[in-house]
Amino acid sequence: MAPKGEPELVFVPLGGVGEIGMNLALYGYGPETRRQWLMVDCGVTFPGPDLPGVDLVLPDIRFVEAERKNLAGIVITHAHEDHYGALLSLYHRLSPDGSMPVHMTPFGAGMLEAKAQGEADAPKVPIETYDGGERFSIGPFDIEAIAVTHSIPEPVSLAIRTPAGLVLHTGDWKHDIDPALGPLTDEDRFRQLGDEGVLALICDSTNAMREGESPSERQVSQGLAEVIANARGRVAITTFSSNVGRIKSIALAAQAADRRVLLMGRSMKRVVDVATDLGYMEGIEPFLDEAEFASVPRDQVVIILTGSQGEPRAALAKLGRDEMRDVKLTAGDMVVYSSRTIPGNEKAILETKNRLIDMGIDVIEDGDALVHVSGHPRRSELRQMYQWTRPKIGVPVHGEAAHLSAHAALMREAGIASVMDARNGDLVRLAPGDPEIIDDVPHGEIYKDGAIIGDDDAVGVVDRRRLSFAGHVAVSVILDRKHEIAVEPQLVAVGIPRNDAHGEDLEDILFEAAVGAVESMPRGRRKDLDLVEEAVTKAVRAAARKAWGKKPLVTVLVDRV
Repeated sequence: MAPKGEPELVFVPLGGVGEIGMNLALYGYGPETRRQWLMVDCGVTFPGPDLPGVDLVLPDIRFVEAERKNLAGIVITHAHEDHYGALLSLYHRLSPDGSMPVHMTPFGAGMLEAKAQGEADAPKVPIETYDGGERFSIGPFDIEAIAVTHSIPEPVSLAIRTPAGLVLHTGDWKHDIDPALGPLTDEDRFRQLGDEGVLALICDSTNAMREGESPSERQVSQGLAEVIANARGRVAITTFSSNVGRIKSIALAAQAADRRVLLMGRSMKRVVDVATDLGYMEGIEPFLDEAEFASVPRDQVVIILTGSQGEPRAALAKLGRDEMRDVKLTAGDMVVYSSRTIPGNEKAILETKNRLIDMGIDVIEDGDALVHVSGHPRRSELRQMYQWTRPKIGVPVHGEAAHLSAHAALMREAGIASVMDARNGDLVRLAPGDPEIIDDVPHGEIYKDGAIIGDDDAVGVVDRRRLSFAGHVAVSVILDRKHEIAVEPQLVAVGIPRNDAHGEDLEDILFEAAVGAVESMPRGRRKDLDLVEEAVTKAVRAAARKAWGKKPLVTVLVDRV
């Protein structure tokens, strides 16, 4: 334990260490009562079926809000949604006066600006741009951005120097010796940092369960080129909209096969616009307009589109439902999934694939041909990072429990002296002394639901789950001055069966339960309308359970005339 009042270097993950996505890391330096904080990334993850109606899942930042006066700055490592997607939603909570600068690369800044233009009431975020190889200071933190390869332009790792030691935050990276776009992972600089002395390596765990090395992006480009060259009909390729290198590779392969390229999906077009402004799309011919699609022969078009994760409103799903006015797929065309399946999206993806197959469309995915490669390091690449940097402490991040556990075991196997099995909310002291988890801070998830941000109660998720499971019954009861039922109660049921197992009308059963609850109450107790409401609610729920086996959400309105 550090002596009281002595400066400490601590690490606190608030997202991404226990799940895929929603990455948010904090680094603190100073005495326990006067730490200054650096935030690295502010990402989202996407809701599953257990969060009906929710648009985005955000990290709970109560701890940062409480420490807001000590927050020195924010750095975003790259412009993937799981690393920067929560920034616009949470920025006003981090900096109510709008003065807190956010440090981003030019591509990241362009993406944030384009994203803000599409969101009503988006905050004006002051941006400080930096490039890979650049060094800058935020409070007590001396930060160096190190170029790495990933599936998006301008990703970086961060070397964070403090008086207590150097921490290397890898962000998302891989060791690709032949990427389609951008610089190589800067092996020489990582080796130099290892010579300088790395206290702690905070490292990506996404592919820690996969042996070997990831194939090169250039190999994927060649695989896609072969698929396009051999196709007889239209080719639609769905990929992550942020993968500019993949989009460019597809466009070049289409040009080589004498095909025109059509972009579909708002996010896809937004990314390409930013990439074009920054010079990343040089050599690409103008894209086809959707209104021109019908005039192009089937064997002369390639569509690059969103929807790889089965999103129901994305372009691919709409094509599968034949909902696009100017663009259609027909039997004999091909759809290529140049993407991975994000955990939780399996069912939605399969539904879209099955719909396409029923249309007579050939579906190609990774395994049928080399059409995708991950942007994250496999086990051999992770071992290389350990050898380059030789850290004293290893902290696996970016992954679910299985990924983190596998990565921790790999770190120990590689001889890293101290490996911390941290999870979201753990406050890890890195220095001075032996590393240890010394506290647990508030953490969790909050939700963006339309224009509202809050926990599950605030956005109504709890009741929505009940509604989706057992429906809703609304009952209106009006009493007269003598506390008798003045008019026949009104009952409206939504999402419940028409009849019970014996063929009796279920609404009639619930209606009789509501009336019986009122009439069985002593007249004196009916003076209290709250008691009447409670009695009717319990009676309706009990009757539903007896007749149906489920208890719907019940709303009772009681009034007196």
